[in-house]
Amino acid sequence: MLRNILLLSALGLGGFEAGSAQATVHVKSPDVSGTRALQEQTATAAIRNYLQAWEGFKSAFEQNRVDALDRDFIGTAKDKLSATVQQQESLGIRSKYQDKVHDIQIVFYSPDGLSLELIDDVEYNVQLIDHDKAAGSRAVKARYVTVMTPTETKWRVRVFQALPE
Repeated sequence: MLRNILLLSALGLGGFEAGSAQATVHVKSPDVSGTRALQEQTATAAIRNYLQAWEGFKSAFEQNRVDALDRDFIGTAKDKLSATVQQQESLGIRSKYQDKVHDIQIVFYSPDGLSLELIDDVEYNVQLIDHDKAAGSRAVKARYVTVMTPTETKWRVRVFQALPE
């Protein structure tokens, strides 16, 4: 997995654009048990797609655009995030996320290869903007449980759940 970290850095994914700053990404060795081996290229692709999903998530909430979720989210994750974006828009607010640190580990890979679960201990700042005026911000540390499903060309987020602190 050390090679994956180096590969992510070489691809520009060791840190990725988050406003004007870059998030720091740490990838822990997978802790996967089961009958199906997790190939290194599969793990790398899933993590790359997960980080891209964060970019779509941030765009959706900052611009109140549900369609920004289409490329990276499906199922329950997309439904819940879409409903939240729509509610936020109806209230005249926006949320601006700036992720600082991602500590990612793949913890499950299904025997049929149709799902992968990862845990992300993430640190980010969120700013609430009410009718184009800053209404406050806070730093957040959270653990996200994410289930991803392969589609025609990439892994997409099916479950995106923050666990209580």
